[in-house]
Amino acid sequence: MFSPKYTITDKLLANIKRINVLVMELNSCSFPEIVLMEFEKEARMLSTFTSTSIEGNPLPFTEVKKVLKSHPKNIRDTEKEILNYNQVLGKLNRQLVQKGITLNTQLILRIHSQVTKGLLPDFQTGQWRKEPVQLLNPRTQQPIFLPPNWQEVPKLIDNLISFVDSKCGEVDPLILAGIFHKQFVIIHPFMDGNGRTTRLLTKVLLADMGLNTFNLFSFENYYNQNVSKYIQKVGEVGDYEELMKQKKIDFTQWLEYFTDGIIDELLRVEKLLPQSAPTPASQLKPHHEVILNYLGTHKFITDKDYSKLVKRAKATRALDFNFLIDLETIERKGKGKNTYYTFKSPPHTT
Repeated sequence: MFSPKYTITDKLLANIKRINVLVMELNSCSFPEIVLMEFEKEARMLSTFTSTSIEGNPLPFTEVKKVLKSHPKNIRDTEKEILNYNQVLGKLNRQLVQKGITLNTQLILRIHSQVTKGLLPDFQTGQWRKEPVQLLNPRTQQPIFLPPNWQEVPKLIDNLISFVDSKCGEVDPLILAGIFHKQFVIIHPFMDGNGRTTRLLTKVLLADMGLNTFNLFSFENYYNQNVSKYIQKVGEVGDYEELMKQKKIDFTQWLEYFTDGIIDELLRVEKLLPQSAPTPASQLKPHHEVILNYLGTHKFITDKDYSKLVKRAKATRALDFNFLIDLETIERKGKGKNTYYTFKSPPHTT
């Protein structure tokens, strides 16, 4: 049974709470349907560009837009990669809106088959790899990671899916999606197309877990800003079998980076979307941000701490804390003079 090693650090907890607040803010806004359609279309183009760019596709964003608009008949492999990825992304978005999607081996193989259609031999398209592979350092071309033996791939994927299914509702969705992402990359179940398939499946997990803002943004965009860092964080160095025996694979740093990326992209989208018709009850004010930022670097905050950060009356400060409590972002602990506030802990196991 797959049992990942990770720690709920203060940073990770703060990131999760920040994401929940940002998603709540975006979901509370009302936009004309035509605006949402345009943003969804733009997000798909950006995801297509960034996810294929991470894998080495040389086409610039301007060229990617042209390919997606014109759908040329005689296309190169670089253009086929673009069209394949965008088509799958569009299908997934529609399926998620209509009826949701179940994570299983059939979905994984189908997505890989669609992503690599016309780019790999038929016996490798939508099929688990049947031979060993080595991951190379892109600069030195020397082996840096030996994934699991190909015979173990089906079992490892089944264990990963079972982990996600069994922990749904028990472990925070962001943690589950992050763990899935890294473990899938580590398993490296296909000869090629692993990264693109992983990122599409991660999007499915995030959206299917109730974060319905995700058709408007491209979490892949953050990784493309520094591909080397992404590869370093999501991957491992050494022999998979030895790393497992020595229990050296720890997901903590990756989960912090993974949630950093979602925050970065949500903030970008928030600035782009027209600020119309927000719901006042869930709209954060600068003084609420002060509390959340303080908790991001400290384990707790007291009213005394808060009073030093803002010029607000005691009764008003109490309302500020109650507002965040009602949003289930923080929780009150202690009594009387010993009262303090912390982030509300998500359900989790390690």
